[in-house]
Amino acid sequence: MTSAPPRTPWAGRTVRSLGYLASAVPVGIPAFAWFVASVVLVGLLSLSRLGPHAFLASATAARALAGVERRRADRLLRHPVASPYVPLTAPNVTGRARQLAGSPATWRDAAWLALLFPLSLVCLLPALACTLVTLGLVTAPAWLWAVPNPNAPWFVAPLVSTWPGRCVASLVGVALAVPVAYLVVRVADGQVRFAGWLLGIGAQQALAQRLVETRVRVVDAQAAELRRIERDLHDGAQARIVAAGMTLALAERKLRAGPPTAADDVRLARRQLDDALAELRRLVRGIHPPILTDRGLAEALSALAADSPLAVDVHAAGTPQLPAAVESAAYFVVAEALTNAAKHADATSCRIDIHAEPGLLTVRVRDDGRGGADPAGAGLDGLRRRAEALGGTLTVTSPAGGPTVVLAELPCAS
Repeated sequence: MTSAPPRTPWAGRTVRSLGYLASAVPVGIPAFAWFVASVVLVGLLSLSRLGPHAFLASATAARALAGVERRRADRLLRHPVASPYVPLTAPNVTGRARQLAGSPATWRDAAWLALLFPLSLVCLLPALACTLVTLGLVTAPAWLWAVPNPNAPWFVAPLVSTWPGRCVASLVGVALAVPVAYLVVRVADGQVRFAGWLLGIGAQQALAQRLVETRVRVVDAQAAELRRIERDLHDGAQARIVAAGMTLALAERKLRAGPPTAADDVRLARRQLDDALAELRRLVRGIHPPILTDRGLAEALSALAADSPLAVDVHAAGTPQLPAAVESAAYFVVAEALTNAAKHADATSCRIDIHAEPGLLTVRVRDDGRGGADPAGAGLDGLRRRAEALGGTLTVTSPAGGPTVVLAELPCAS
């Protein structure tokens, strides 16, 4: 059994809550100033060529300021706020600006920039006032003795000019300490929950993320099961077939001087075993290529290129370690594209480009064949389904006369 995390002392929570409320003001001032400047700047440049650049810059800065709020909430109140951002995949500034404009997180960041400063004042001033009054009452005997006030009004004179009155004021402050601390903690909790609601992952995005995580687990489990089948076939059936072939080879050697009919039968059995072994090896490579496990994606693609009758140029340098399902999908995309180029497109050369960026693997295969490939063909349709199982896409561009380009985009975030 795992023990519950120790509860934070109430005094420590109160101090951190005050620190969170107080630090919101210096964060909120530049946030609000940037919001106003962004609205003016983007509004003025929206109809010019600099509009996408201005929007991209303002949204990027807003994300940076929102990151400050997330770190502040985590370090001061132990309230982690998950980042809702997804990587920008567009190749140019206009495309990235459109992606940001279509993301709900961008507009929630803008709302946070506009609301943080007034919200911080509304939350901080009452909490700070109550805290200062409570501390003043608790320490009343000391500071009233050090700074006497003989001109105090008659209705508070007994409290400020006599020792019994000062002690009563101190007791009142001690009695108020608990409700005031409770108030400060609850106000800070309310503010950080509001920040989490604006800056965190929305309900729809959380559901989509859970679906993606579930799909990733299912695909990984399927890939692990395929690797287990490959190992079982390699270590079990293949090994027994190889042993049987060796036994038959020895028997054939012994029967060379015997009746020719028996020797012919043994040779036929050996050929059948060799054919079965070759077919079994093709099946193993079709389930999960062992070279992927042994040498990685870049080396596996280089081996594919070396076995191809075409002149293949592979650009896969710097490819990081990827999930097994993603590597397998990329391998089969390249293998199918090379097979089609050699058999059906009369191609003489082919280029393979593998590009990995955070969260996405792009596989591009281009040949110089005659084109006209059917994107709905059985082989390409199977690759498309394999990519869609990972949440990716596969597109085929093959005009008459060529070239044919197969482009697969495979999410690879775990």
